[in-house]
Formats: sequence, structure tokens, C-alpha cells
Amino acid sequence: MKLFFLLVLLIEIVAAMRDQSIAVKGKLVCGPKPASQVRVKLWEEDSGPDPDDLLDQGYTDGNGEFNLKGGTAELTDIDPVFKVYHDCNDSKLKPGLRKIRFKLPKSYITSGKVPKKTFDIGTLNLETIFAEEEREILPK
Repeated sequence: MKLFFLLVLLIEIVAAMRDQSIAVKGKLVCGPKPASQVRVKLWEEDSGPDPDDLLDQGYTDGNGEFNLKGGTAELTDIDPVFKVYHDCNDSKLKPGLRKIRFKLPKSYITSGKVPKKTFDIGTLNLETIFAEEEREILPK
């Protein structure tokens, strides 16, 4: 009997999962030049025991432009984050890449597996020193 109730509970939890998606686009520059071949990733960050979900990843094109989109199923609203891994204006003495992270507005989260809206982050100059910048030694 306990097994039956656990099974019913599990089915209800799975049924409560909602497909959610988001898209982000923009352009990266390093000073006056396009930042081409810069690695960019779209994540859904979770707190607690649930691991973060990589929604999409890629590299900027020859003009420094990118367009990422992805989605996942979660019980609660997703927490989308855009990350950039680059070496613009970086010391050759420091190991790894500069890593910057941007939380994306929840108003751009849409229901379903395909995003209906795209957040345009604009043009970002990677020469900027961001307040909570990190370093990535080994790629994830």
C-alpha cells in the first residue's frame, strides 16, 4: 500500500513539472574589435541538490554575435544565467579564462520547449572589469 502511494506521489510530481524556455542574443566586442570565437553558455541554475542544467552553448561568430536558446522542465520557475568565457584584455600570466555571469530577466521565460521571446543583452565590451568576475581554469 505504501508503494502505491509513493508511486501516485511520484506521478503527481512528474505531472507538475513544467517545460520552460528562454533565449538570449547579443554581440561581444574586445575594445573596437568583434570578440569572435568566444565561448558562451546558457544555464539554468538550481539551488539545493538539483544540479544546474546546461540549456545551450556555442561560440560567437566573426562579428562577435551569438544566439542561444534552450529549455528544461522544472517544478518552479527556472533561473536562467548567461555566461561568457574569454581572454579579452587579460594578463598572459594568469591561468584560464575570465568568466562573467549575467542573470537573465524572468520576464523572458516562456512556457513550452521553444522560447517565444528573446532577451537582447546588447553589445558588451569585454574589456570591462565586472564586479563578480571569476576565472575558469578547466572548461566545464
